[in-house]
Amino acid sequence: MNTQPIHPDYVHQIWPTVARWLENGLVHSGGEYNIDQLKVFVQQGSHILHVFIEDGEYVGAVTVAFENYPNARIAFVSSIGGRSIADLSALSSFSDWCRAAGCTSIRGAVRPSVARLCNKFGFEQRYIIVEQSL
Repeated sequence: MNTQPIHPDYVHQIWPTVARWLENGLVHSGGEYNIDQLKVFVQQGSHILHVFIEDGEYVGAVTVAFENYPNARIAFVSSIGGRSIADLSALSSFSDWCRAAGCTSIRGAVRPSVARLCNKFGFEQRYIIVEQSL
């Protein structure tokens, strides 16, 4: 399985296929944005859409935004979905792209059950994020 970034000019063509996967990924995002707003981020280029392809068929998608720090460039996963999310070859392909884009790591906010799955793929818990609404 491999991953392919989608240029913002072509998002409208593939969005009907990937939107359901990405929307499922946003269920636990705390309501920071919805699927329509994510599409705007992708079309504007502030988030990048990747599709996972297996045997010529789209099987999943991920969106990523870059976070730049003085000593790091983070590929922050804003949403992911489809049957590709637990596939090591998909992660490898996506990691290669992130590395080529100058990223030093891949990061995402996940719930505890997903964190346990990510541990199996070599991710480690760096932070526990807490929040109080104002």
